[in-house]
Formats: sequence, structure tokens, C-alpha cells
Amino acid sequence: MDQDLSSESNLPSGSIDKSKVLDVKPLRCLVPVLPTAPGMSSVSSPQPAPFVCVPPTGPFPLGVQPFYPFVVPSASQRTPSSVPNQAANFSFGTPIQSPVPLNSFRTPADPANGGMERSNKTTKTYASGGVSTGDGYADSWNQSDVENASNSGKRRSQPRKKRDSNDNDVIETIVDNLITSFKLNGFDDFRRTSGDKEVAGTILLVFDLLRRRLTQIEEASPGISKHPNLTAGTVLMAKGFRTNSGKRIGHVPGVEVGDVFFFRMELCIVGLHAPIMAGIDYMSVKLTMNEEPLAVSIVSSGGYDDQGGDGNVLIYTGQGGVQRKDGQVFDQKLERGNLALEKSLHRASEVRVIRGVKDVNGSNGKIYVYDGLYNIEESWIEKNKLGCNVFKYKLIRKPGQPEAFTLWKSIQQWKNGNASRSEFILPDITSGAESLPVTLVNEVDDEKGPAYFTYSPMLKYSKPFSAPKPFSGCHCLNGCQPGSSNCPCSQRNGGYLPYISSGVLVSNNSLIHECGSTCACPPNCRNRVSQAGLKVRLEVYKTKNRGWGLRSWDPIRAGGFICEYAGDVDDASKVGEFSNENEDNYIFDTTRNYEPLGAVHDDFNGFVKVPYPLIVNAKKNGNVARFMNHSCSPNVFWQPVLHESNSEAYIHIAFFAIRHIPPMQELTYDYGMVPSEKGLHGRKKCSCGSVKCRGYFY
Repeated sequence: MDQDLSSESNLPSGSIDKSKVLDVKPLRCLVPVLPTAPGMSSVSSPQPAPFVCVPPTGPFPLGVQPFYPFVVPSASQRTPSSVPNQAANFSFGTPIQSPVPLNSFRTPADPANGGMERSNKTTKTYASGGVSTGDGYADSWNQSDVENASNSGKRRSQPRKKRDSNDNDVIETIVDNLITSFKLNGFDDFRRTSGDKEVAGTILLVFDLLRRRLTQIEEASPGISKHPNLTAGTVLMAKGFRTNSGKRIGHVPGVEVGDVFFFRMELCIVGLHAPIMAGIDYMSVKLTMNEEPLAVSIVSSGGYDDQGGDGNVLIYTGQGGVQRKDGQVFDQKLERGNLALEKSLHRASEVRVIRGVKDVNGSNGKIYVYDGLYNIEESWIEKNKLGCNVFKYKLIRKPGQPEAFTLWKSIQQWKNGNASRSEFILPDITSGAESLPVTLVNEVDDEKGPAYFTYSPMLKYSKPFSAPKPFSGCHCLNGCQPGSSNCPCSQRNGGYLPYISSGVLVSNNSLIHECGSTCACPPNCRNRVSQAGLKVRLEVYKTKNRGWGLRSWDPIRAGGFICEYAGDVDDASKVGEFSNENEDNYIFDTTRNYEPLGAVHDDFNGFVKVPYPLIVNAKKNGNVARFMNHSCSPNVFWQPVLHESNSEAYIHIAFFAIRHIPPMQELTYDYGMVPSEKGLHGRKKCSCGSVKCRGYFY
């Protein structure tokens, strides 16, 4: 108010002069009056005085101290007589030592790892792609963990486009279809909370199918989900579809040593490691009169100076300690995760270890390997390359566990030629016919190899099928692009390309249309995935009870292409002949009945129907697919793929991973059953060992 109100003091108490109109300014126009720093004038000063605040004064309860942004007095302001209960002026400059400011818990971006890897915050994701921490602070997401394909790890300079209601409706519809298809509501609360192999596997399948579908939609029309893996995980957890939600020390039900994960979110939804960004997960345990933290799991993936040792030893760096842009360096503190590791050392409590290794198949992201249980042997403090004091913990792997990280190290030595295997029979069974060698190994007996056959990487047609309509192909000179309305190949696949940018198949379909010989797109077009040959290092090996089998040196992500079934295309009328002979060991017959592939499809029910009956005989000519054994609980599914050129149609049988497959795990698919109208010939005993084994197959 500009008017002098001193005269109002003469008015009788309780009365107001209503004849006067006061000039009232809104509060936002008023200039705040701030305290003046000691020694500076509040009237005239060439530079504005720094903001000065007064912290809360005591007395404080035991253990309670001023909190950030209140800071300790600078050296010039400290006096010997200063006591906590005195009011004093505090200036920004030296942060208080406890608790440490938030930014001291952030890890500097590591160029080799695409950004922050380990943080000291328990995190919760939101569908927008941001991350809200359990401490009430916010942070951006590590891009290398987001889609395992990108790499910047930088914060967004522009705000994200807000998702509209139509996008949310699309996501909700896809999620509801998956929940219904997989009968997730059939899992009771106890199974979801406690976890088991079926629940964990099903939830991971639903997560990855949702992630792939959202990725496909995002690539075709950007805006619906910038980070599909975050959106998929957030939506599922919001609906309660996660497992092992309660923290525990030791193994997690439903997760086996050696299992692989391609996203940090997957660790969260199965309860292996709860924080999305933090490298140390811990829980409070009441061991004495007071509760104390104990570590339950750690993730070691290169964000800090961790050392792997011989594969059974891990030198792990604690969390915190950072050098800010202004040059300030913060030491790590013995609190939170670091304190939990120290307590676990003294209590001899075991810790789950997840190793992050580089994805060698083209991505800049990480693959996370569950390496089992470790014990902490010792801890110490040392200086890191930034000059910070950091905590170091030496962990020793508990004996008697299956190989995991040590197996990865052995495979890398095989690839580099630094280690030999006495069990090798042939270094390359293909004799150079494939882009990658396929080794032949026998670790069981003295057999020197399978019966003679000619290796052929291609399917051989004596006569193609006749296409119902001529197809001249696409004109995508730079390759078929998602969302292109001018690409006839995309339109034949329902308006979407069947593969996302990483080359992963979105879901099983009754038929996939890939580009043919008349298409103008290059060989590396994303709609030619099954035509580009092997993508992983495969190995033909002797099994203990099922003859020769097939496995991979490399991890295979869910939906990843493995190989096609090569051989000679036979007349469909010959199917009855093969059913009575041993030759059907190397026959692939699309006229059989196959179990519905609900585990890899989001909207399809019933048996796969191929437009043309196809029988492939790989007894004399074939490729690695002929060695893939049957299983009633397979990890591989087959997919009919159509190539059309003018009036000719060629059906191919391509194999893809149902779920993430760790290295050296046998690759199997369901052989199907002969239709009842053709008679049940050639029933064979099944030795797959699955808990869902039918006992036989045809």
C-alpha cells in the first residue's frame, strides 16, 4: 500500500475508515526483503548481496541436524564460541557433511557406458520415461539402460511431448489382451509375492511382448512411448503384475543362476534387484535391539572401477563420490548401500551379484547376468581417479553354483582363439557356407559326428508355389521404413514392419511377408531379417540322451532370429511315407498340429495355419536346424515367412527365441503332432525332461 496509514492510529479501536480507497499491490509484485550478509551495506552495494538464510535453531533431538540447503558456516564465520543452538548466518559455499547433498550421490557420466550407471537412490519409473527416486528427488534415465540401443545418457534439453488419451487407450488395450491371453489374473497374490519359475517366466514374457509391441508402434508413429521398456514395466507393476516384491537375502524363486536380462527393468519385475538405477539394493533387518541395513544384491556393470578378477572374485566399488562441474569433489560416505555392504561383511551375509556385460551383437547397452551368491571377504578405502575416497569390497563367489560369468569369459576366449577345447571335432561344420562358423563338439562319448549329409544354408525349391496375385515388390531404396504408407511390404504386414530396429520379431504371426527378389531394398533391409544368415555363434553338440543337439555361444534375446530350416522341399503328399520311417527325424511338416503359441503372440489363438502345405526334408541336404531337438516346453518357435516375386511364392520356416536364452542352453522347439485324420503313426518317447512333458511326440 502506497498511502501513509500513520494517521489511522488515532482511530478508535475496532473502527475502520471505509471512505478511503487503498492502493493494494498483489504480493507477487512486492520485492522481498532478505537479510544482509555481515559487513555489507543493505543500501548501496555495487553487487547484490548473496542470499543468506538462517538455519533452524536448537535444541535438537538426539541425532537431528540441520538439513540441505542449510549449510555449515564458512571458515571466516566460525568462532570458537559457536554452538549448535545459537542462531548464526550461513552462506552457501561449503556443504554440510551429513547428510550429503543429493548431487554427491550421482555418478559422473561414463562415456564407455553411456551415462550414469550406479546411483544411491531407490527408484520408481513413470510411463513418461522419467524416473522418480524413492528419496523424493528426480533424475533422468540412463539411456543405455532404456532401450539398450542408444547411448547418449544425456538429460533431455526439451520437454517430452505429453502422451494423449488415445495413446493411453492403445497401451491399455494391448496390456488387457496380454493379461487375458496369459491368464495373469489366475496367479494368486501369494504366488505373485513369493514367486516361482512359471510366474517369473510368464511375467517376463508379457513384459517383453508389451515392450516389443510398444517399440513397433513408437517407431511407426513417434510419441506414444519414448522408452517402451520403462512404460511396459511401469504399467505392469502399477497393475500388480510383478513377483518377489518382498526383499530377501539369498536366491530369488523363479530365477536361476546364469539367467540373462536385457533391461534393468526386468531385474525389478522379478525381484532380483529392486532399484532401477542404484547399484546396491538393501533391506533393514532387526538382528539386535535396533534395525540395521543388509545388502541383498549388487549390479556390477562398468559404471565404477569394478574388477572381475578370475570370474569368481569381484572387487566392487561403493556408491557415491563424484566430481561436479564446478570442481568440487565428494568422498563416498559410509551410509545407505555402502553401510549395508559393510554390515553384510561383518554378519557374513550372502549377496546376489548381477554382472553387466557388453552386448556384442551390435547394441551399445548391457546384458545382465545373474552370477549367483557371493560373500564379502573384506573392505577398504582408496582414492579413485577423480581423487575421491571410495569404498572397495572384495566379494568371493560361493562354490557349488552353476557356471555363469565364468562361462562368458570362457566363450570369449574361444572366440579370440586364446583357449582350445579338447572336445572339438570340427571348428566349422558348415565349411564356410555360413557367415559364422558352427562348431561340432562331443563331450559325452567317442562318436565322431552325425551321419553324413551335405550342409546347405538355403531352402531348395524344385518349383515355387503360385501366388494368387502378382507382386512387383517395394521401391524402398534405403530399406523399408516403419510408418511408411508407400511401402507395399509394410502394408501386407498390417501396416507395421514385423521387426523392430534391433532385428527382433514383435510377435508370432500366421504369416510374415518379407521382401522378395523383386524388391528394390538392400540386403540389410530390416524386412529381410531371416535372409541375412546366422546372427549368433551356434554349436552342434552331443547330448546325454537325445543324440545331437544345438546350442548357442551367444545370448539370444526374446524374439531374436536364430536360423531357418533348410533342406529340400518335398511334395506334401509324401507326409504319410515319412510317418512310418526313421527318415522323419529330419522332416519339418507344416501340416502337423502345433500347440498355440500364446507365449509369443499377443492376439492370436489356435494353431498356426500356413497358406501352402510345406514339407522340408533335411536328411541329405540341410543346415543346423536339423539338429534342434523336440521339447514340450521349448525355448524356440517356428514362424512361416513368405517371399513373393511376381507370380511366385516361396514359404520359409524361420526360428525365433520365445524368451531370453543364456549361452550354452540347448535350443528346442515343439515338433507338433500328426493330425488325427492321418493316423497316429510313429509315436516316440519324449526325453525333454520338462515339468510339462507329454511323455511322447510324433
